Amino acid sequence: MSEMEKKPLKITETVLRDAHQSLIATRMTTEQMLPIVDKMDQVGYHAVECWGGATFDACLRFLKEDPWERLRKLKDGFKKTKLQMLFRGQNILGYRPYADDVVEYFVQKSVANGIDIIRIFDCLNDVRNLQTAVTACNKENGHAQVALSYTLGDAYTLDYWMEMAKRIEDMGANSLCIKDMAGLLVPTEATKLVEALKSATSLPIELHTHYTSGVASMTYMKAVEAGCDIIDTAMSPFALGTSQPATEVMVEAFKGTAYDTGLDQNLLAEIADYFRPQREEALASGLMNPKVLGVNINTLRYQVPGGMLSNLISQLKEQGKEDKFEEVLAEVPRVRKDLGEPPLVTPSSQIVGTQAVFNVLMGERYKVATKETKDILLGKYGQTVKPFNPEVVDKVLGEDKKNAITCRPADLLEPELDKIEAEMKQYKKQDEDVLSYALFPQVATDFFKYREAQQTGVDVKAGDVKNAAYPV
Repeated sequence: MSEMEKKPLKITETVLRDAHQSLIATRMTTEQMLPIVDKMDQVGYHAVECWGGATFDACLRFLKEDPWERLRKLKDGFKKTKLQMLFRGQNILGYRPYADDVVEYFVQKSVANGIDIIRIFDCLNDVRNLQTAVTACNKENGHAQVALSYTLGDAYTLDYWMEMAKRIEDMGANSLCIKDMAGLLVPTEATKLVEALKSATSLPIELHTHYTSGVASMTYMKAVEAGCDIIDTAMSPFALGTSQPATEVMVEAFKGTAYDTGLDQNLLAEIADYFRPQREEALASGLMNPKVLGVNINTLRYQVPGGMLSNLISQLKEQGKEDKFEEVLAEVPRVRKDLGEPPLVTPSSQIVGTQAVFNVLMGERYKVATKETKDILLGKYGQTVKPFNPEVVDKVLGEDKKNAITCRPADLLEPELDKIEAEMKQYKKQDEDVLSYALFPQVATDFFKYREAQQTGVDVKAGDVKNAAYPV
């Protein structure tokens, strides 16, 4: 094969973010990350995903760490490798839409503290919820990657995905990611999808999937052969199960082909050796539940992402109702259909999952509806691809349904930064503290008090970071 025909595959490493989020509820500490950063920086990754998603919340809530400090330390260590984060569109890293001024300031500070690539997604694929973050990222000279939350359903045709790709390119994105958070993309469909997207857009295409259903490595092979430019993988000790395919395996699979990554297996082996004891410790302590390590083909039947699976298990465990697990799984697709068939990804996955738990435990569907279920039906998260089930709307909202909105939810929000800053100014030690508070007021306040106590020498324990249940 001539040099001209070669198209080396690029790899984004997820071990410092999605891999530990998926397998150990986001509990890897900064201290556990830093010693291996120098070696990881030598690999030649396209990027290392190390921030965003649930890491921000987990840092403050359970690890008693400043997420901004983590980012700065990682930036100091990674001299050559781009750092990437996951960003929930208008929801930033929280669970509700924020005003545009908060979104813009968060993007600005993320780039200023070391993020190069911001992967921006919306749980409903409502592009109106993506635009502010994309524009802000472009303004800061960051790389704005828009992720399409991949899912199955009548509305999600190849034409739908091609149309979305065109809109994403028009809005100013630098690249496009297929975000297959539940491992639903099977190999033959990956070929069709990547070829369709390649015909619709000139943007580089990255594929992110999870091993949950067992097909992910084959899906990557087919996607790359169809023209996919970048894939997300995790170092083997934190790979497979509800995480990503293993980095070393993918590097070996494409070795000697037109897509040869050129990455050094000896170096990767050293990195794997570093993470292996962490995996063993997580298994021994119960932090890594063996349930998340196997293949669960039910993901293809129920379309439940890995993080959501572990969350459902912990919700049922708290209630002493683990025997209802299969029943809840079967209820999830029904609730999803009622709520307009959204992709299941944070926060829609939590909303659908929690409502499914209530429906099963109460013995009557929608006898109790969560605030978030009501908000989805009121349009407060954006527009779903399919209409809601009118009977569910009537039962859950009643007269309140006349207050439903059709505009972009953030259009109804007044600028909030000044008000937030005024509220928390007594705790402010750095500009970024305002953003931590904006996203998680109570959790951030607890953290600020803990930080203050630590600095004044008062003995405060960080709490049991191993066992607290956490919505991934």
